[in-house]
Parts: sequence; structure tokens; C-alpha cells
Amino acid sequence: MTTRRQILQSAVAPMIVPSLVLGQRAGAIAPSDKITFGGIGIGSRGAHVLSKLLNVEQARFVAICDVRNSRRETIKSTVDQKYGDHGCQMYSDQYELLARQDIDAVLIATGDRWHTPLSIIAAQHGKDVYCEKPCSMSIEESWALGAAFRRYNRLYQAGCQRRNGANFQLCKELLKSGALGKLQALYANVGPSVNWPPLPSRDWLAAEELPPKQVLDWDRWLGPAPWRPYHSSYVTGGWRNFYDFHGGGILEWGSHTVDLCHWAADYDDTQPVEYEPVGTNVGPYQVNCRYANGVKLVMRDNAWDGALKTGSCSFRIEGDKGWVETGDATRIECSDNIRPLLRPTESAALALENHVKELVRCIKTRQATSASASAAANSHVTCHAAFIAYQRGKTLTWDTTKHEFTNDEIANRMRSRALREPWRV
Repeated sequence: MTTRRQILQSAVAPMIVPSLVLGQRAGAIAPSDKITFGGIGIGSRGAHVLSKLLNVEQARFVAICDVRNSRRETIKSTVDQKYGDHGCQMYSDQYELLARQDIDAVLIATGDRWHTPLSIIAAQHGKDVYCEKPCSMSIEESWALGAAFRRYNRLYQAGCQRRNGANFQLCKELLKSGALGKLQALYANVGPSVNWPPLPSRDWLAAEELPPKQVLDWDRWLGPAPWRPYHSSYVTGGWRNFYDFHGGGILEWGSHTVDLCHWAADYDDTQPVEYEPVGTNVGPYQVNCRYANGVKLVMRDNAWDGALKTGSCSFRIEGDKGWVETGDATRIECSDNIRPLLRPTESAALALENHVKELVRCIKTRQATSASASAAANSHVTCHAAFIAYQRGKTLTWDTTKHEFTNDEIANRMRSRALREPWRV
């Protein structure tokens, strides 16, 4: 007899499944009908995503894996308190969690260095994945991510939740309806230089005494990143702005806002062909990009809330008949001719809840997610190419078919990063 889990592990195309096979019935959702999740590396951001997942009736969170004992205990306490039992199991080794056959999907919210390798390992173990952004550390990892989820037939939802935000969706709708006219330019607000300069530091912090392994597994925390001595700042969020762990402001927010631009313009399967870096590392800075069809993409440091105060992670669409701009403040700014077409939307703050619910729904139906690994690969390749152009300090041209820069061999060697043994993608 075919079980629900066997169906989830073998199918990805849309399909119709008899309700008796899925065990569906009227009333409360049986435990066997719920999508079971485990979590890997759940810090502050991951806990925020988890809080939304715990409110999804069709989902059940059953296990946490983290290299820090304090985090394992915190997440277990949160989950057990929510469910009123002691069922959340703790692991320090991701392979032990991934070996559990009763887990359908994993929430990955580690530091950036682990996102691609863990996502691919999870797919190899038959798990669907929700992964925080940035989803990759290099162009090579981006392609590997997309290829792996096709190869292993798994679902992937990038932490690009604004695709499920009503104000962002209305802006896309205005472009698709023709109200904005022919697309001319897209603007992606990248991480403000005051928080995350475009060029991260290549220094190390001074060594501190290493905690016992049962308190913190430093080797596993570093994972595929180059070795360096322990410092407590790294493991409490201070890893950002160090090159070995981070892609600077371009990846920090570009992974959100370039993703929005691609989604709105139906560019999920391509990248710009030209990247021109402008500005300094103390900001403001921007990267002027151009797609093969002539449409411009401008990644710009426009401060935290954007010049129009539309909120963090804002993006803008310009057509030859009008423009719109929105961000996490929910409000939409636009040209005068577009204003009569606006309508109230739900808060942008609901985007994450919608995004998590979409993944659970897609796992049940085996329909594709809105923020797939393939879409994430293309938007992240765009960000990495811009990051490389900024590091090289020159305009780079990109062949979208050969996946290589056409005017700089050093830039081509920067498409990948060496991973520390034994990790690889």
C-alpha cells in the first residue's frame, strides 16, 4: 500500500491523490496527515520563521539540530510549550536528523555558508526545504542548488517571502496588466552600506578560548568556510561583514530585492549581461546592470527605508507609462496616473506567514513553490555577478548561456569559492 510519505518523496509534478490514500477526513487533521518538519540552525531569524510554521495546522515540527546546545534547548522549549508535550528531539549532527524517515521537510536558517551545502544534503535525503537567504555563497553554488533540486525531485522554498506579500503582488500586477507600459527599469534596494558595506572585511578577530564541544561545535559551525580561530562574536551574529561568511550588502538584501525584480518581470530564468559598479565602500553605492533586452536593473544603496520611505527591502518598477515602488512599510508610491489603480492591501508583515503556508500547501499537493531553487539560482547569480564586479572595480559583461564573464578571467575564477574539506556541493 502506498503511504502518504512515499507519495511525497516520489512526486513533484501536480497530481490528484485519492483522499483515502492521504488519510484525509472531515474535522481535525490527523497527525499522519501533517507535514513534519525538522529545523537546522535556528537562531533569531529562524525562530521568527518557526513561529509562523508552528501556527500552521497542517504542519508539525518534531526536531531541532544546532551546533549550539543553548539554541537546541531554546527551540525545544519553544516547540514543546507550543504543542504541550516533550516531543521535539534535539540533535547536534544534521545527518542524524536527516536520517529520520518521519521528517518530510527541513527549515534551514544557519549562517549563509551552510545554506547551499545543507539544502543539497537535505534533498539527497529526500527532504523538501525552506532555506533562509542568501541561498548561496557563489555563482557555482547557485547553479548547484538549482540542479540538485531538479535532480532529486524535491521542493525548495527560498526565504524570499515578499513574493507572497500583497503590496508587492499588486506592483507586479500593475506591470503585467500593462498599466505601467513597456518595462524600462527595475530598482533593487541593496543592503545599506552603514550596516553592510559592499566589500566585507577579510580580517580575523583575535582568538578566544574555545568552549567545550558539547556547548558549541566550532568545527561544525565553520562547516565549509575556511578555518579561523574561535571568537564569541561570530556565533552571536557577528559573522556578517566578514568575507568568508558573507556577501556584503549586495547579497544581504539583493537576494530579496533582485529576487522581487526578477519575479515581477518574469525574469526568473535569466540574468543581466552587464554590471557596472559605482560608488565607494562607505556608500552610497550602486551597480548598474542591463539585461539582453535592454531593460535596466539598478542595485542601489538607498538607506534603510529607501528614498521614498517605503520601508526596508524596497523595489521599484519603471515602465514608459508609469512607475510603482513599495517595501516593508506596505505603502505603495507611484506616478500620478497609477494612483487611481491602487487598492488597500494586507500588511507586508503577513508575507512570511503566507510564504510558509504556501510551502506546506505545495508539499501536500506537490505543486511548485513560488520561490523555487531555480528562481533563487538566477537571482543569486545576478547578485554574485554584481558583487564580483564591485570587487573587481570594473564593468563586467556576462554570457547567460556559457555562464561566464566575457571580459575578465580573474572574475571567472571568482565564480566559485573553495570549500573546506570534507564539504562540497
